[in-house]
Amino acid sequence: MSPETIGILGIVALFALMILRTPVAFAMLAVGYGGMYLLQGARAASAVMVTQSYQAVSNYDLIVVPMFVLLGNVASQAGFSRALYDAAFAWVGRFRGGLASSSVLGCAVFSAVSGSSVATAVTIGKVAIPEMKRLGYGDGLSTGAIAAGGTLGFLIPPSTGFVLYAILTQQSVGRLFMAGILPGLLLMGLFMATVATIATLNPAAGPRGAQVGLRDRMVLFGRSAPLLGIIALSIGGIYAGIFTPVEASAIGAGLIILLAFALRSLSLRGFSSALIETVRTSAMLYMVVIGADVLNPFLAVTHIPDALGTALTGAGLGPYGTLALIILGYVVLGMFLDSLSMLVVTIPIVFPIIQTLGFDPIWFGVVAVIVVEMGLITPPVGLNVFVVKGVAPEVPMMTIFRGVTPFLMSMIVGLLLIIAFPAIATFIPNSMFGH
Repeated sequence: MSPETIGILGIVALFALMILRTPVAFAMLAVGYGGMYLLQGARAASAVMVTQSYQAVSNYDLIVVPMFVLLGNVASQAGFSRALYDAAFAWVGRFRGGLASSSVLGCAVFSAVSGSSVATAVTIGKVAIPEMKRLGYGDGLSTGAIAAGGTLGFLIPPSTGFVLYAILTQQSVGRLFMAGILPGLLLMGLFMATVATIATLNPAAGPRGAQVGLRDRMVLFGRSAPLLGIIALSIGGIYAGIFTPVEASAIGAGLIILLAFALRSLSLRGFSSALIETVRTSAMLYMVVIGADVLNPFLAVTHIPDALGTALTGAGLGPYGTLALIILGYVVLGMFLDSLSMLVVTIPIVFPIIQTLGFDPIWFGVVAVIVVEMGLITPPVGLNVFVVKGVAPEVPMMTIFRGVTPFLMSMIVGLLLIIAFPAIATFIPNSMFGH
């Protein structure tokens, strides 16, 4: 068989393994090693396995993943997420749908310490959904706001999606983090506008919350200020060129641990749980990176990315027509694959095409992450929908999917705005110190 035929069979086998619920990391390892074995023999396949695995785990930039995951886990265990939510509700809860809007705001802020969509949806959902149920919010609005708000964890820095994209494409982690800020705020604003629209059209779905006095609002803001300060220090330090992303992640994790123990809000058992969860999450992400690094040489040898790029650029669709086709492919894949799987499988194939078309790689990183985010709330997989279902088991799955649909529409609007106005993604990274 020709290398191209083996490559196509390898891709088919990869998707078949993932459909059969094989963990994506091991599916990529199996296909990458098996493909290299068929093409170049056992010695070459073993060499790729050893060298690429070592290269993946020794990647300095990847340290940001366990550090920021630890930061988010400690913040959750210490109850800082509750303080963020209470502060957000105090300021916007008095408006129609205010509790849902404060949930979106809480998701956005917690995203800046967790870097994980699932962790964000679970943490804020456990706090917000019971409160919204108590105040008589519609199940669709309450669960939809949490599922959609949780997707911000994959976009607002520190984002594990950007870390993986940076490693796969050799781009700057710091610039990608900065590129996610304005798009993240844009989506947050669109989500809050969606909540306001739903609550205006159907007041029973999102009643007003209690009025909170200015003094109490300032007190609640003060309780969340230490965590907000750590976020500002980490992200601001990267922007100003004071810290590298790795240094910022370590400083943030160290400060949150010291703060939690100083305020006596974190027990040794809670700290132990945070460490164990961090190890589990980090090990999973490291295995995904190893799998991708073993799969990529196999794809390169088969020339599949080059052939696909030649076919797309020769189709006469133009740059934006080709981009639309790529985005459509992501939307379809998002119905069946989780976000990390989509990134690590597709970026090595798609990125050379994007470079050929002349698109900014940092801008495309934002576009890719947003499209992948959309997959988190689309049926039938919709990982964030299943996460919210776990937090609110009494709400039917179809109700959650219906509730999240308006937010999916607002994500499409946000994506179109970023495509039409690329500066939304590129302005901050292009203005960074040392750019």
